[in-house]
Amino acid sequence: MNKTLLIPILLCATPLFAQEKKSDLQQKEIVALNQKLNNQQIIISKQKTELAKLSVKTEKQEKQIDSLKIETNKNVQNIQAIANDLGTKIQQTETTAKDSISKLDKDVNTNRLYWIIATLATLLLGGVLYWLLGKRIATSKTDVETQIKNTKKSLEEESIKLDSKLVEVLDTQLKLRQEEKQIVSANSTIEIDHSLALKVADEIVRIHKNLQQMDVNTKGLKQLSASVKRIQDNFASNGYELVEMLGKEYNEGMKVIANFIPSEDIETGKQIITRIIKPQVNFKNEMIQSAQIEVSVGE
Repeated sequence: MNKTLLIPILLCATPLFAQEKKSDLQQKEIVALNQKLNNQQIIISKQKTELAKLSVKTEKQEKQIDSLKIETNKNVQNIQAIANDLGTKIQQTETTAKDSISKLDKDVNTNRLYWIIATLATLLLGGVLYWLLGKRIATSKTDVETQIKNTKKSLEEESIKLDSKLVEVLDTQLKLRQEEKQIVSANSTIEIDHSLALKVADEIVRIHKNLQQMDVNTKGLKQLSASVKRIQDNFASNGYELVEMLGKEYNEGMKVIANFIPSEDIETGKQIITRIIKPQVNFKNEMIQSAQIEVSVGE
């Protein structure tokens, strides 16, 4: 009987025990859910705080944006005003520059005209001065040439006078020497002195050279030539001979003192006697003075 009673009790207690166990589990779940809910509320609270902070920052940024918009609008207005003012000034400057350039062009054209006129005037004045100076120089040159010519003529005439007197003196001395020879011929022991004859020979060569360089119309030239011809005849009559060498070809066998000068006017290889410095003098076909000559050698 006890077993019979225990079984129904056990049967009734088992569902109750199971129900209590289930209730405990639900309670634990509720507690866990509450904790999660509290955690979520804490997170939501933090997010609200952060959101509030973001809202504040957003408001500040919006205010800054509004302030920047205002500043930007002001800057745009200022820039527009500056652009308008700058455009006006540029236009004014352009106008002023155009006016200045136009004025400068006029000034340049005017100055250019003045320079052209001044240059032409200078050239004209220079041409006139050059013509006058050339005329003056030509006149002066003519005067100088005339003076030189007259001076040369006067010197030549004076030289002819001096040479004429010298020829007279030499002619007189030759005559005296001729008389002395006649005395010497009587006394053959006295040696003949040829110094005067050699002096006369040198002077004849010098005078001949001067005569060749003078104008044929020079006053006294013909008289001097005649005097020289006379003294040469007297010179020859005394037994003296002037050996003519000028213009002849030189050869190595000549007993002379020769100075050789290169010349382009003579045929290559030829040697021509072009100057007599001292003449060769013979007395009775014997040389008493050797010649000193200048020989031009053709190149």
